Amino acid sequence: MAWRVEARTTAARAVVVRVALAVVIAMGAIAASQVDVKDPPGAVGQIGADRFQAADQYLQEQMEQLGLPGVQLAVVEGDQLVHLAAFGVADASGRPMTPQTPVLLASTSKALTAVAVMQQVDAGRLDLNTPARDYLPWFRTADESKSARITVAHLLNHTAGFSERDGRAYQAADDRSPQALEQGVRDLSDAVLVDDPGKTFTYSNLNYDILGLLVQSVTGESFAQYMKLYVYTPLQMADSHASADYAAANRAAQGYYQWFSSVWHPADMPVPAMGAPSSTMYSSAEDLSRLLIAELSGGQYAGRAIVSPESAAALLKPTVNVDQFSSYAMAWFARPLWENLDPAGPKDQWYGLPLVLEHTGSWSNTQSFLAMVPGERLGVVLLVNGASQSTASLARAMDSNVLRILHGKAPVPAEVREEPLQQYGWAVALLALLAELVSLGFVGRALNRWGRSGRPVPGRRIAAVAVLPLLLDAAILWLGLVYIPNHFDADLPVIVRTVPDAGLFIVPALVLAAVWATVRTAVAAWLWFRSRAAAPGPSPTAPLRHPTSGLP
Repeated sequence: MAWRVEARTTAARAVVVRVALAVVIAMGAIAASQVDVKDPPGAVGQIGADRFQAADQYLQEQMEQLGLPGVQLAVVEGDQLVHLAAFGVADASGRPMTPQTPVLLASTSKALTAVAVMQQVDAGRLDLNTPARDYLPWFRTADESKSARITVAHLLNHTAGFSERDGRAYQAADDRSPQALEQGVRDLSDAVLVDDPGKTFTYSNLNYDILGLLVQSVTGESFAQYMKLYVYTPLQMADSHASADYAAANRAAQGYYQWFSSVWHPADMPVPAMGAPSSTMYSSAEDLSRLLIAELSGGQYAGRAIVSPESAAALLKPTVNVDQFSSYAMAWFARPLWENLDPAGPKDQWYGLPLVLEHTGSWSNTQSFLAMVPGERLGVVLLVNGASQSTASLARAMDSNVLRILHGKAPVPAEVREEPLQQYGWAVALLALLAELVSLGFVGRALNRWGRSGRPVPGRRIAAVAVLPLLLDAAILWLGLVYIPNHFDADLPVIVRTVPDAGLFIVPALVLAAVWATVRTAVAAWLWFRSRAAAPGPSPTAPLRHPTSGLP
C-alpha cells in the first residue's frame, strides 16, 4: 500500500520555504511546498530541535520518493506536545494538509475504544472478568458454550477466539446507519471461533467492535455520541469523529490509492459504521497527541482524569504473548525499542532496551501509527492519507525511522517486503481475464463455425473444445474463490472492494469462467448429439458379407 503529490517542491523552493516558514504559518496559508510545521510555544523536552528538523526532512524526502499525498507528525514528551508538523495535500483540490485535518485511522481506532471501555470499568458498569453475554444476553457465536465464556478482558486482549478473516468481513459493507454496530454483532451468531476464549492471541477487529457495542449498551448512548461526549471532549479532540459522515462534514482528508502499482488517485473506500470501534474513527495528529499525553500521564489530561490511575496502568500493561519478542496490552503491541540498536550489530542484544507500545492502522487508502515509550514518556503520531498494496512496507518503515531519528540514530533504508501476488495482484487478475477472453474468442468461433456448417463434427474435436478449456475455467475459479481469499485471509467481496484495481479484472474473469463454461458445454453437447444423429448408419439394402470370408 510512488504516489503523485500535486505540489512538489524543488530544492530551490525548499530553501525559500524554510526561510519564509514563520511568515507562511502566520498568514494561515501554505505555499506550494504544502508544509505546515508548528511547535507549540514554550514546549519543553529532552529532544533537541535538530532531531525534529531531521524527522521533518526525512518525512519530506519519503513523500517525494514514494509520492505520499500528505503526512502529519506529532511528538509528545510527558504532558507536553513538543512538535507538530504536516506536509503535502489533504485532497485533490490541493487543500493543504494540516495537523488538525481528520484522517481515517483504521486499527489505531482501538486505542480510543479501549479508553472508553476502561471509563466504564471505572464507573462500575463493566467488569473485565465478566462475560460479554451478561451485558448482551442475546450475544452468541456458532458454539454457544464458547461464546458464553468470552469476557471483556478477552475482547480487549484479542484472546476471545475470533478469526482475523471474520474481523475483516464488514470492510465490504457501506452501512453507516446507527443500527449497523448492533446488527453486525448480532450477525456473529454463525461465526466459528478459531480457539477457546482466553487461550491464545488471535487479532480480530470483531473484539473491539463488540467492546464498542458494550459501551453503547451499558451507557444508553450511541457509540459515536459517547466518544464525542466522554472521550473527545475531555481530551479536547475537536477534530476527531466516530462517524464518517461527521468527519466528511469536518473536511476530513481524502484517502489516496495506488492503481496498478503506479498511478495514485483519491479513492473512496467503504467506511462502515460497524467498524467504528475497531477501525473507522477519524482523528488528527494534534488530537491524538492529547490521547498519548493522557496515556503517559496516568490517565490525566489538562488537570482532568480521563480514566483512573489504575485503569491507565492497565491500558499499558502487556499481558498476552504475541510472539517471541512482542506481547499485547489493551490496544497496544509491546516490543523492545529496536531503534536504539545499531542496525549492523547483532540482533540478540535486546535485553535492557526500553519498551515501546505501538499500533499501526492500515486501510486501503490511509495509514496511521501511534507509539509510546513509557520509560521515556515519549509519544509519536504519524498519519498518512494514502496507502499502497505494492509498497506498503516502505511506508511502514517511516514509523520505525522516525523513532530512530528522535533517538539520535540515522534512518535505515527500507526494502520492499510485499510478495509478488500482493504487489501485482491486479496483473494476475488481468491475465486471468485476458485468458478467458482468448478462450471466448477462439472456442466461440469454432463452435459458431461448426453450428453453421450443418456437417457432422468429429467427437474428439467437440471433446477438446468442451473439456480442455474447463481446466482454465477451473483454475481461475479456484484462484479467485479459494486460493486468493485463503492466502490473504479475507473474503472475496472484501478483496474486491478494498483492492479495486485487482477487483476490476477478477470479477469479470470469474463471471466469464462460470458463465462461458456453462454456455460452451451446452453448445458442445448439442453439437455432439447432432453429430451422432447425422452420422451415416449401415444401408438396409446393402448385401451382408460373411464375417470371415468376405464373400456375399
